[in-house]
Amino acid sequence: MILGQVSYIDCFVFLCFLVPQLLLQAGVWSTLLCGIRALPHIIILIPFHFFKERYFTRRRKQSPFVRQASPFQDFVIRCVRYAFACIPARIGRVFFSKPVALPFMMFRMLRHGFLRCPIYWREIQRDGFKGIWIVPDELVKPDIIVFYCHGGGFSMGSSYFYLEFLIVWVSLLRDQGYRNPGLLALEYTLVPDRSYPFQVDEAMAGYAHALSIVGDASRVCVAGDSAGATLVLSILLRLAESSEKANAPLPGFAVLISPWTTLVSVKNRNTASDYLNADSLHLYARQYAASASLDDPLVSPGRCRDQARWRSAAPSSGLLFLYGSEEVFAPETEDLVSLMKKAGVETIVRKEDGSIHAWPVATLFLSDTKAERQKGLQSIVQVMRRRMV
Repeated sequence: MILGQVSYIDCFVFLCFLVPQLLLQAGVWSTLLCGIRALPHIIILIPFHFFKERYFTRRRKQSPFVRQASPFQDFVIRCVRYAFACIPARIGRVFFSKPVALPFMMFRMLRHGFLRCPIYWREIQRDGFKGIWIVPDELVKPDIIVFYCHGGGFSMGSSYFYLEFLIVWVSLLRDQGYRNPGLLALEYTLVPDRSYPFQVDEAMAGYAHALSIVGDASRVCVAGDSAGATLVLSILLRLAESSEKANAPLPGFAVLISPWTTLVSVKNRNTASDYLNADSLHLYARQYAASASLDDPLVSPGRCRDQARWRSAAPSSGLLFLYGSEEVFAPETEDLVSLMKKAGVETIVRKEDGSIHAWPVATLFLSDTKAERQKGLQSIVQVMRRRMV
């Protein structure tokens, strides 16, 4: 199932689903206050800077992302940049919540002629975790499983917001020749409802369940974007510990999309292109860590500089890193990639020049052509097919 680009109609419908949920979940006063603060940015400042840079600035002085983005992509990312920097997480989390994201995806399917999802999915809840299970044939044992952790700074996001992206991933895996690929998306508990190590414990329980379904760790790919990729790195380090290794072996492969490797770092700096905001990120990091140390590698995996430890934590078929050259996390991602390579870990890198945070996710929704929308996921599934035969 490959749907078309998100349109202005989709944006309007998304707002129709969002506003009632903001009133219900965040409250009338908080929603009204947030809207009043956002109004001058939405109707004056964002359009002003959009037109100024896009149409009245020489190309060489434009940000790398603006040079290659369509007007629609440019404007949407500017709005997301404002939201990430200025809207509190307790309100922002509503944007990605199930009551907003799920009906929005259903609307998009209807708009593209799908009365029901062409690939089976259902909610799943087991001891220690909950999530979404996606598989073409529920009655047939999967020949490969992706265990996915979503992003959102630990404070926002949900598997339902990513559902379209994940269903396309499964569809493309079938196109690559897998008979019945499955995907288990973790719906972990957000901050401030719980903090570290609760989310890592949930990820460990979810991984153990994925392993129990397929029965062979070499057939499991652990994956995630942003904060979800942090959880993936954390569970790899935990699995490498002797006590954990006795209970669950390491997976066959890992896909890390724009990983938040080091939660608080002077290298996490704002860029002219990216929509992430370093100050907001560092706030979310401290809320996630709570009483734990931000120097603990299980909290902030980029703090692990021990090559031997990364060798022991590496999946049997290696790791794939995907990130944008212009994103806030690029310097720390490159540091970890360099360390992995020095440690002799099989590491594959897909750096997208001029692009932003979590570009494989963003392009699926915002790019103009089918080829561009699938570019990131096609790169992922092709590497998976080569590495996980």
